This record gives sequence, C-alpha cells and structure tokens, in this order.
Amino acid sequence: MNKFMSWLEDSFVPKANKLFSRPFIAAFSSTMQKIIPFILTGSVIYFYNVIKSFVPVLPDLGPILTYSFGIITVIVAFMMGNQLMEKLGHPDYVINAGLCAVGTLLMVAMPLGDNADSISTLMGNLGAAGIAVGLIVGLYVGTIFHLWGKLHFLQDSSCPDFVTAWINTIVPNLITLGIAMVLVNVLKLDVYSLVIAAFMPLANIGQTLPGFILICLIPAFFYTLGISSWTFGAVTTPIFMAGIQANIDAVAAGGVATNIVTSESVFTMAFITMGGMCATLGLNALMCFSKSKQLKTLGRVFIIPSIFNINEPIMYGGKVVMNPVLMIPAWLNSIIGPVYVWILMSTGLLNIPSKMIQVGQIPAPICSVMITEDMRALLWWAVLFVIYLAVWFPFFKAYERTKLAEETAENE
Repeated sequence: MNKFMSWLEDSFVPKANKLFSRPFIAAFSSTMQKIIPFILTGSVIYFYNVIKSFVPVLPDLGPILTYSFGIITVIVAFMMGNQLMEKLGHPDYVINAGLCAVGTLLMVAMPLGDNADSISTLMGNLGAAGIAVGLIVGLYVGTIFHLWGKLHFLQDSSCPDFVTAWINTIVPNLITLGIAMVLVNVLKLDVYSLVIAAFMPLANIGQTLPGFILICLIPAFFYTLGISSWTFGAVTTPIFMAGIQANIDAVAAGGVATNIVTSESVFTMAFITMGGMCATLGLNALMCFSKSKQLKTLGRVFIIPSIFNINEPIMYGGKVVMNPVLMIPAWLNSIIGPVYVWILMSTGLLNIPSKMIQVGQIPAPICSVMITEDMRALLWWAVLFVIYLAVWFPFFKAYERTKLAEETAENE
C-alpha cells in the first residue's frame, strides 16, 4: 500500500495535474464552471414551477427559463471560444472569439429542410440538447483564432494599433465563418446533426450502468487525489443535459422519463453524493461520535456543510484526500451509489427525475423527494445511508485507532 500511495503522490498526481492544466483541457473544464449560473437560473424556475403547480395564481416565469437555460448551447459556444483564448494566452481575442463562436453556432444550428423557417426548432437546437455542438463550435473557432494569433500578423508594421487589431479580428472571423458557410450553405451538410450523431455513442454509453458507474467513480477517484471533479464536466455535462432534456420532453409529450443518468440523479437527489462526492455524510456522522477528540471536533465542525452536501472541509480537513485508509471506502461508495440508484429506478421502485433542478445543496432527503416527486425516496435514502455507514465503519475505526495513538503519544 505504501508503494502504491507513493506512486500516486509522486508520479500519478503530478502527471494528471499537468495533463488537466493543458490549455485545451483546462478550457473545457472552465467552460463548464462558467455556465453553471445559467443552468442554476433555469433550475430556480423549474423549482418555482413545482410550487406554481400547487399555487396556480403565481405568474408564469417561463420566459426567464427560455432565455437562460433554454439557450445554454449559445452560452457554451461563447464561453468555449472565450476560455480557449484566455487559456492559450490571447487576451485580445477573449471577447471576439466568443462572439464569433455565437455567429458560427447560429449558422450551424439553423434548421434545414422542412423546418427551415421554424423558430421552435432553432430554439430546440440552441437548448440543452445541443451542448456538445456548442463545445465543438467553440473549440473550432478558438483553434482558428489561436492559429491566426500565433502568426503575429502586422505586429511590427507602421499601421496604427487599432487598425492592426481590426485586421487581426476580421481575418479569423472571415476564415471561421467562411468555412462554416461552405459546409452548411454550399455543401449542404447538416453539421449540427452530424455532431449530435458523433456524440450519441458517448451519450448512449453514459446511459448504461457501466457508464453510470464510470461517470461517478472517475471524478471521485481524482477527487480523493486532490484533483477537482470540475475537470470532467466537459464530458459529463453534455450527457447529463441531453438526458434530462429527453426526460422533460418525454413527460411533456405524455410519456415517461427513461434516462437515469442525469445531474439530478447524481447530485440533486443526494443519493450518490450524500454529503458530497464520495458520499461522506456517513463518515462525518461517525466522526461526530469518535473516541478521538480531534476527529470528534472536526466532525462537529464539518457536519453542517455535509448536511448541505458540501464536503470540501471533510475531504481536505478530515484527511480523506491522499489518505489510503479513507480513499478506499470513498471509491467503494462511488460504485455502490450508482448501482443502488440504477436498480431502484430501472425497476420502478423510484421515479426517474423529469425536471431540471440542478441545486445540489438542498439537504436530503428533502431534495430526494423533491426531484423524484416520490415519497419512497425517504425510505431508500435511509437504507442507503445505513449502507454507506457500514462501508465507512471498518475503515474509519482503523483510522481512528491511528489518531488515538497519536493523541496518546502527544499527551505522554
């Protein structure tokens, strides 16, 4: 175990941090963080609509949803172009590349054929279902601007600076939009559908049990190494958004929700992330009653954040990160959680979420009932809490013995 931990700490973690800090990967991660406020804006309206269903006299706030979360693909395209320029060191292009990405996206997302004049189809393309397209468009635009920026065109010329800046924006604009125009208007390619089709195998894998486990386990694994789970948002967010949008559309059409793998199932419901990623609420509860004075004190300090599914304090302050004794149950819980949720939802023992409410800091099991609209969530949450507690217990007791020995040695 010591050799394994030394390898993780001295070799794997530095290499992983170096990889995730590369500009293109960092831009994907940063983009997912930047769009969260717009997703949460939509979540607030969905939550409001739950209240409105019981109080019909409340006003309709649908337009707020339509022009925030409803155009999330536009926001993604802008932010991807923007963040690429920031990470690649092109400060003069951070706004221009983002705006060009929006224009390129609109060209690509414009409906074709029988739906050519359909505003509703266009708005659908600009919603959650098209996030993958927004990412690819932003990546494409950012790459063109980056390559042009590396040329340093007219850098040492006698032209006024503002003229040079205009030219160095106009040219990549023309190249980016020109290539898109050739693909869409000359070659008549449905680029939007092609990108969605290319993304679908990944989305389909994500909506399987093995995919669900990996989506939960991989970020948790890196989290226990001190590497932020936000890094993986570029992969998981499109899967989550496409899944919940499909569920919303299915229910609106009179059908049933079928996509289990959504942000609502992973985060909002607080089954898999009970107390935070790695399901640390059980660990926190054990710490509150520890024989170790230090662990007991820390447990009582950390319990309020844990109730709201915020576990950075316990992960770092409670020494879960890079602690071989506590890393193992954290990984186990990240497998148990998705398997448990999958069994419940696939067998009809718990409703699949069909509302987009991505607020992971509502205490469970209140949030569990809210997002599933199923009172059975109370029972299943309690059962899972006991399971998590049982997983943490032997590892926690081993860690507690170590801390007690340290405290005894200090007092002698």
